[in-house]
Amino acid sequence: MARLTDEELEFLDNPFVGVVTTIRPDGSPHNTVVWVDRDDGDVSFNTATGRAKPRHLEHDPRVALTVVDPQDDHRWLSISGTAELTRDDADPQIDRLAKKYTGADEYPSRTETEQRLKVRIRPDRVESRGLDG
Repeated sequence: MARLTDEELEFLDNPFVGVVTTIRPDGSPHNTVVWVDRDDGDVSFNTATGRAKPRHLEHDPRVALTVVDPQDDHRWLSISGTAELTRDDADPQIDRLAKKYTGADEYPSRTETEQRLKVRIRPDRVESRGLDG
């Protein structure tokens, strides 16, 4: 298992969106934009049951995520590994992410019936550029 450096973890503190890639049942890639969070030395994002990402990850847990500094495309972080889905901390996480990305105290698009999921990526490979200080 690969580890993220302190510089890579600090990079994730910025409100830069990521593009996550999951694998559809037919083997084709599925890319979506996500809000990104640090999680005990790893990276995570949030989604909800019924969406494509958790369906794909339940079928095949391989996942990749790329985050690029929107002000400097030579500063980026790319992680590939295995996803772990949990409901633990998922609701508080989406509110933390809403604060980070929009300034709102709570996730404004939440519906009463949705169940949030936290997706933690256990990295097998970590690559970055421009994050060495």
